Amino acid sequence: MGSYVNNNLIRGENVKYEATYHWIIFWNLRALLTLFIAPLIDQWTDEFVITNKRIIMKTGLIARRTVEMNLSKIETVNVDQSILGRILGYGNIIIVGTGGTREWFPKIKSPVKFRRTFQELCN
Repeated sequence: MGSYVNNNLIRGENVKYEATYHWIIFWNLRALLTLFIAPLIDQWTDEFVITNKRIIMKTGLIARRTVEMNLSKIETVNVDQSILGRILGYGNIIIVGTGGTREWFPKIKSPVKFRRTFQELCN
């Protein structure tokens, strides 16, 4: 678990599931042009976590983007997988919050497990 999540857990909150990028992030033009450094930085710095109280997602090394949503304020967690994604076990996670806010996170490893963990915590 990354330092951002560790530093921002509230009292009584504990991590239930931590997702990572799938290795497919190393197979694109961006990875090739940066000699695979850009996806390595993404892999080391980006965090996708479900706790017993909220979903926390942080991306970026220098410029940081965070999404923290209370589980009670999330309407649904959608999974978008291509045929290749189904075969290799990766997909996009789309979180829809109350009020229609949508957050999209691409190429996450085991996205169905991420959604299942969210659903188990909400019931």
